[in-house]
Amino acid sequence: MSEERKDELVKEQDTAKQSLAESVEQPQDVVASTADAAAEKPLTDTEGGKSVAEGAGANQPVDGVEATETAPEAPAAEEQAAPEANAAKPNAEAAPAAEEEAAPEANAAKSDAEAAPAAEEEAAPEANAAKSDAEAAPKPARLTPEERAARRAAAAAAKAAKVAGGETEAATSSKAEKKSAAGTDTDGAAEAAEEPPKEPSPRQPYLDEITALIRERVGADAVEDAYINEADGHLPVVIVKNERWFRTAVLLREQLGLDYLINVSGVDYETYMEVVYHIESLQTRGRDCCMKVRADREAPSVASVTPVWSTANWPEREIYDLLGIDFPGHPDLRRIMMPDDWVGYPLRKDYEPLDPEV
Repeated sequence: MSEERKDELVKEQDTAKQSLAESVEQPQDVVASTADAAAEKPLTDTEGGKSVAEGAGANQPVDGVEATETAPEAPAAEEQAAPEANAAKPNAEAAPAAEEEAAPEANAAKSDAEAAPAAEEEAAPEANAAKSDAEAAPKPARLTPEERAARRAAAAAAKAAKVAGGETEAATSSKAEKKSAAGTDTDGAAEAAEEPPKEPSPRQPYLDEITALIRERVGADAVEDAYINEADGHLPVVIVKNERWFRTAVLLREQLGLDYLINVSGVDYETYMEVVYHIESLQTRGRDCCMKVRADREAPSVASVTPVWSTANWPEREIYDLLGIDFPGHPDLRRIMMPDDWVGYPLRKDYEPLDPEV
């Protein structure tokens, strides 16, 4: 309930009490004044000379009597005002309860309001101390031209010393590296001397047999290189000279019994092209080898071995189609994957397609 409503109820209660008191006191005053007037001057009848009391008889009321009979009306007015007073009383009683309910919130707000200045007072010394420190800090003095020149000279000298120190350090580091390299070489030589010789590959004899036969039957310059590919199960690998390749292929089939060509592939090494052949014997287990033939990249050409191994037919056509290596002696050398009018060879590393989306 609001404060204004409380004040109105209190005023209404006071007004009701005041009106009740006036209504009770007024009849008594009237009775007293009437009685005094009657005592001072009795009423008389001008014609008969008799008093009004005598002529009217016992039942005739006088003004004083009528005033006396109106007194009982006061309790009636009090009864009428009682409901309003009773209605105002619960409201007046409810006001303290509302004040009690609102008291904790008011006390909390009051405590917060009282705590704020205390916090400000606590923070004030720190702020003042910081302000004092800032004010007490000496402001940097402005340098004179002589001081500036001196500082520049000192910085230049320090920079020159640093550069000289770096060069010295680099020279020292270079000497240390050379010394370390010399020590490493010495250690490496010592380790190499200490390591036992590597055991030859179990298939080295077979490689020696192949290379010896090729040099004897085809030509001493027919073999450009030969080695064992240990990562591929100690596979013997022989690099044959391009001009000697077809005669070497015939020798491998007829003399060494390598009657089955497993695979043929082409490689673009950017500086040259190479054709790789994997051959084995179906009659003798464990007799297989790898033959490599290199060709010029500008006009690559390797003799076809389709007449020797028929399984080389389509692989050679595919290499011709995608890498552009020519195979003279092939019975049907033409494109096998790309259209006949296709320009270029898609697997070459310098291939530039006419249509990038294809």
